[in-house]
Amino acid sequence: MQPVLNVEDVRSLEIALTRVGVSISELMHRAGLAAANEALGMGDIEFALVFCGFGNNGGDGWVAAEELLRKGKRVVVITPIEAGELKGDLAPVVAKSALSVGVEALVAPPRAEIESLLAQADVVIDCMFGTGFHGQAGAPFDIWIESINNSGTRVLAVDVPSGLSAQTGHADGPCIVADETVTMLTLKPGLLSDEGRDMCGAIVVAPLAEQTDQLAMEADPVAWRADLGDYQSVIAPPTTTVDKFSRGSVLVVGGSTRFVGAPMMAALAAARAGAGYVTLAVPEAIVSAVQAHMMEIPVIGLPSESDGCFSNRAADMAVRLAERRDATLVGPGMRVSSGTVAVVSALFNSTCKLVVDADALNCIARLTGGQIDEYPELLRRTSPIVLTPHRAELGRLVGLADTPPDSLTSMLDAARRVVWADGGSELAVLAKGNASACVGVESAILPKPGPASLATAGSGDVLGGIVATLLARGQVEGSDLPLLAALACEIHGYAGLLATERHGSRGVMAGDIIDMVGLAVDAVEERAMMAGVEYE
Repeated sequence: MQPVLNVEDVRSLEIALTRVGVSISELMHRAGLAAANEALGMGDIEFALVFCGFGNNGGDGWVAAEELLRKGKRVVVITPIEAGELKGDLAPVVAKSALSVGVEALVAPPRAEIESLLAQADVVIDCMFGTGFHGQAGAPFDIWIESINNSGTRVLAVDVPSGLSAQTGHADGPCIVADETVTMLTLKPGLLSDEGRDMCGAIVVAPLAEQTDQLAMEADPVAWRADLGDYQSVIAPPTTTVDKFSRGSVLVVGGSTRFVGAPMMAALAAARAGAGYVTLAVPEAIVSAVQAHMMEIPVIGLPSESDGCFSNRAADMAVRLAERRDATLVGPGMRVSSGTVAVVSALFNSTCKLVVDADALNCIARLTGGQIDEYPELLRRTSPIVLTPHRAELGRLVGLADTPPDSLTSMLDAARRVVWADGGSELAVLAKGNASACVGVESAILPKPGPASLATAGSGDVLGGIVATLLARGQVEGSDLPLLAALACEIHGYAGLLATERHGSRGVMAGDIIDMVGLAVDAVEERAMMAGVEYE
């Protein structure tokens, strides 16, 4: 796994490196060399245009420019001020060094000259702002950013695309759209989510020192980016000695007269993910409608009220059904009412493995007054439970309904409030977003984000079904729950990619994702098991 550090922790990592003998000056030189090498690796490069800022990120650019010149490339540095006026102790030194060996520099040239140079350049190296940037880019950087983005020239961003917050992933103003980002030392959360996903392009981590990995792990990473090989511990080995019960049984509890399709999609996804036996429990009012579409999946009607939702009498029946299944998913399409709150509360108090999604989360928010972290006794269980809120649902759970988490880091903070309230390892929160986070009391795992085509109604129901099947089919240690949830996200994302190939980036519907789940399970698990295998 790759550690992901908050920006403030990256600064602490730099200090830690100095204590083991790697100076800030040496780090700058190594960063510049890494940037130059990545630029050369982008293809046939003869002319590089380097845009530098005032501080150390600009210093990286000056070092890169000098290295490219030594490699026989033409280089022009665009700088807002003269080299001798740069901030800090290091940036003026490396800038003067580059100038002394013949690097050409232009100080705040007019826009027309910049655009002319961009038309000639093979690559742009963006070193205007570093990881400490926040707010909006002012003049002349806003003009430079706009000109670069309009030029069509390949762009390598150094550490972070200028204009993007490396912490939040938001760009409040003009921002570089890079083809590749070479980020120093370690990943930062803003590169992996929100606008960062569009702005960074391919991400390469340059550790800069052999001590970096160890020190980064000791720096208490905010999260870990999972590689496929990391999932091996939660993948059951393939076997032909199975029957429909040993492959795991799943119960889906949900639905209402208003939302008939959601529980059906969740149940179908659970079946496609490999559960050998799936049962669907819905309000009696919609049984006939659901049965008409569910040929392979048994449908059981539970008592319902006139509003088409479960009644209070359904609670005990739902628990009895759940106790006979390996895992239960509750929530898709069930709405929020006194009856559904009773069903969800009863399942929470049971000993069954539980996945809590959609309106079941909203029921819990109502039950706890939007302060789930103040009710640890509700979450404290002896069997695994996975909550799967999107950002708005997560906000409702922790009293942030009006200001829900708006970034990966704020999602992580909110999810940790939930898991730390309990403090046990049998709870994980799968916080869904354009980049999801799977959070347990000991760690937070970031799976590879899926395609934009997953942003369609019912996609979350599909993911819930996948999580339930993975939870049902094997004995999972509580500490592995975040990793299991992340594996479900990887499968969901790959199914989305397969559906996109067939239906286009905007044409995918939840049913299309379901159709690809089985293929995705095989592909992801096979690749995960093959990852790290050494060939002679």
